Formats: sequence, C-alpha cells, structure tokens
Amino acid sequence: MQQDAVDALVKVLELEPIEVNIFRGTSPDVDVQRVFGGQVAGQALVAASRTVEPDRRVHSLHAYFLRPGDPAVPILYEVDRIRDGRSFTTRRVVAIQHGKAIFNLSASFHVEEAGYDHAAPMPEGVPAPESLPDFGTRWRPILGSTPEGLRWLERPRPIDTRHVDLPASPERGPMPPFNNVWLRADGVLPDDPVLHACVVTYASDMTLLDTALLPHGRSFTEPDVMMASLDHAMWFHRPFRADEWLLYAQDTPSASGGRGLARGLFFTTDGALVASVVQEGLIRPI
Repeated sequence: MQQDAVDALVKVLELEPIEVNIFRGTSPDVDVQRVFGGQVAGQALVAASRTVEPDRRVHSLHAYFLRPGDPAVPILYEVDRIRDGRSFTTRRVVAIQHGKAIFNLSASFHVEEAGYDHAAPMPEGVPAPESLPDFGTRWRPILGSTPEGLRWLERPRPIDTRHVDLPASPERGPMPPFNNVWLRADGVLPDDPVLHACVVTYASDMTLLDTALLPHGRSFTEPDVMMASLDHAMWFHRPFRADEWLLYAQDTPSASGGRGLARGLFFTTDGALVASVVQEGLIRPI
C-alpha cells in the first residue's frame, strides 16, 4: 500500500480558504511540465463542495481544460453560487493562474431522494484485480530500462491501477476500442463522501484518453504523440468508496480532426454502476 501517497493526495485536495468563495490549491509535483488535469478537476470539485449544504451530493460535473497549469504556482479557485434550489444546487468554478483562467467547471448537487432504479451491467469475465500486475510490475520491463523511465516508475502513486486488456508493449499494434482498468486509492481514505467523489474525479483522467489511441496502435509513451484533455463530464449515480476496487470500463466511439472521444463506466466489485464519464481530448500526431 502507498498510504503516504494517498495521504499526500488528500492533502492536495484540502484547499486553503482565502476569502468567501475563493480557495487556493497547490500541486504536489513541481518537476512535471504541466499540472495533471485530474488534480485540477478534483480540486475544483472540492471548492464547489465547500459552498454547498452537506445534505446535497454532487451528481454531475462538466468541465473544460483551457490552458496548461503551472505546477510551480498555486491555483486560485473562484466559486460562483449560481443557484440554491429546493432539490438542486448549482456551482461554477474557475481555476486561475497568472491572472488567466486555466480551467472551468460547472457542478450540480442533489438532495437524496427515492426514484426509479436501473443500471447497465458490469462487463462479464473480467479477472479480479488481485490477479493482475500493479503499475510498477507492468511497466518496469519497458520504462525501467532508462534513468528517466525509472524515476517515473519510482514516484509515489496514490492510485493503484491494474490494466485488464492492455499489454505493456510499445509495439502492440491496433487494438479493439475497449480498455478495462481496476483502480482504487492505494490506502485508506477518510469517510467523507465528498472526498471519495473528488478522488474518483482525479483518477478518472488517468487512463481515459489513452483509450482513444488503442485503435491506432499508439501509446502516450511515444514521443511523437501529443495528448491533452479538452473537456470532461461526470455523473455520479450511487454511493461508493474510492479506496475499494472499482472497475473503470472504458471505450472510444470516435477520433477525428486531432481529437479523440472516450467514455467510461465505474463499477463496484459487486457490479453496481456508480459513475459515468465522457471526455474529449487532443490526440495529435507530431
């Protein structure tokens, strides 16, 4: 377990209140070229949640990545309290660095209520996460052969990811447009359900856009492939814990014009559908 890395992620998501509706967040790794998109989305959701009554849970978010984030500079999150209704609350969040917006998010929160209930089924025949290699075991034969790759492998990782279908090979060739990944926080999280939603928001950006490259036999590890998240939408359906295994069943319906579209469904180990994701991203050949 990487409890220290998980605790560090929780700390990253503990924003500092600066003024009413204004929060400040920092990045844990200043050695990368840009801030990880999932971090900005997770922090923005934290900022929105801090202004909402505790009886309302986030049920959807829609976000746009506008500019690369600078990991060496704090990020300011400005929350606009759009609406407080009887059942729904709406918030808009703008993330700012160097005086410019780098990200914006709209989130909707809903009181718990009863209603109709159905869900898509979990994919069948998926092996258990414990039977699959972890991130380091999977990538070490390839990335561990270079000093840069070795440093990347040895970085603490708060999210344990286990790929079901994807071979760790730079020469895997075109593949079907599907990507199943087990993931969870690699340690114990506090019981706050807002935190669990924010951690899954963080993790949802880790493997989704990679799926759009599968039909083309390309990988994010190749130097002539440029990738960046453009927009991101999530819907939260049922309660879950982000420190328990979730199957992230992803697919890609389209790629064109330098952009790729990918979708994902999060399932618990007992088959409950807990969240849905759609993302479009830049997948530009250099």
